[in-house]
Amino acid sequence: MTLFSQAVFSAHLRKLKTNGQRGIYKRNISICYKFCLVGRSFAFNAIGKSIKPITDHWAIKLNEYCSDLKTDSITTIQWQQRIEELYTKIELEEILKFIDFDNLIKGFEYPDLGVSTKPVKFPKLNGLPERTVFVKKIFGMKKDRAIIPHGHSNMASAHLILKGEMYLRHYEKIQQDGQNMIIKPSVDRIANAGESSSISDEKDNVHWFIANSETAFTFDVIMLDLNDKSYDIHNLDIYESEDLKNGTLKVPVLDVQTALKKYGKQHH
Repeated sequence: MTLFSQAVFSAHLRKLKTNGQRGIYKRNISICYKFCLVGRSFAFNAIGKSIKPITDHWAIKLNEYCSDLKTDSITTIQWQQRIEELYTKIELEEILKFIDFDNLIKGFEYPDLGVSTKPVKFPKLNGLPERTVFVKKIFGMKKDRAIIPHGHSNMASAHLILKGEMYLRHYEKIQQDGQNMIIKPSVDRIANAGESSSISDEKDNVHWFIANSETAFTFDVIMLDLNDKSYDIHNLDIYESEDLKNGTLKVPVLDVQTALKKYGKQHH
């Protein structure tokens, strides 16, 4: 019962007693009590709509999905679908506040080639372990810099754009043979803050981000060493790809330094 409801209730009872209306005293008590319950229910519902139960917090859901993937309770494609669906249900501002984004990027050093990263630490939250089963980082870059084109083995990761605009490309990994990878284009679009993408061995394995805005940041959720095997990253020389005339490309694999020099900064 709210303080306002209690005051109305008490005042009404005093008036009833003073006027000697004992015959209808009990009936009025019932009416006043119901009035107070309605007011209380209204206040509770108004608050409930604005505050999510702690068990529904997105970070707890995120960790649950990653735990399910780690124990093979779900497939990597299911994991990708659930993570991307989860992000569509969360206000970007809520995520920025939770990871303390403004403080994370204070004094952020943007490299001339490629990106810089910073680890993300979640605040304490009931139901969320201090050490999550996934790696969490922000990636930041200046305009025309890139997360260079690369494929993955025994990994899954999801990437939420926190700030800026990026040119995003994905490719399916069809086959890897020695120093080459056979890939097939799957995504080619502009992505803005609040939008996300993901990779796995099964879907959209290769990705390539280029910052179109003055600065751009992603929040990355990374699962390593899946299938009880060590993860690996394969930097690709997309510009030197061979068109196999069947919708696929044969692309050379590069060492990281060569790839950074060639793809870490776009030249117009």
